[in-house]
Amino acid sequence: MNVGILGTGNLAVTLGRAWAVAGHSLLVAGRNPLHASGAADQIGPAAEAVDPSDFPTRVDVLVIAVAWEGLEAALSLVGGPRGSLAGKTVIDCTNPVDYTTGELKPASGSAAALVAHTAPGARVVKALHLFAGASWPYVGPQESAPVVAICGDEPRALDRAAVLIQDLGGQTAVVGGLGSARQLEEAAGFVMRVVAAGYNPRLAVPEVDPALLRATQTTTE
Repeated sequence: MNVGILGTGNLAVTLGRAWAVAGHSLLVAGRNPLHASGAADQIGPAAEAVDPSDFPTRVDVLVIAVAWEGLEAALSLVGGPRGSLAGKTVIDCTNPVDYTTGELKPASGSAAALVAHTAPGARVVKALHLFAGASWPYVGPQESAPVVAICGDEPRALDRAAVLIQDLGGQTAVVGGLGSARQLEEAAGFVMRVVAAGYNPRLAVPEVDPALLRATQTTTE
């Protein structure tokens, strides 16, 4: 798969390295060509730094790994407002969260909805915003692999996102259409609030065995 990564930071490099090992070709772009070249060098021979305007014709999937504040500008670089991403799978990894307080930055809607609005026709999937770059690739037991909750309206786009998550070593949970993105982004805010309070967010969510839950529901019906 030809994967375009819009972003040049730690998450972009970590994802790119893992996907390169899985056999994908990576194209990297950002606002600063020098930073894009540096990120591609860190990823390795499977990666190439390109002009953002090359993405629409060269990638199968576009992964947005930029800071929330630069989201609209990044989409403009690839011609999103002009419809250049129509029909493309676009994975939005942005975190519209104040990292010190956990407060969501958009007053309403979601970052993923903003992507869909700014890039008309794009097949947007919200994914990979809850795990830092250090989480990938996961190489432990499959039953303990990170579960990446994703949402989107296009089945083919969701399938492509699931393949890329599997290649990172993760498991995929499709939790709804793109309208669910706000809830996923709020989960990131919740994590940040627990961290700000001085606790491990893993301990703030009850452990639930889906099999036992289904058995209980069947018994009570």
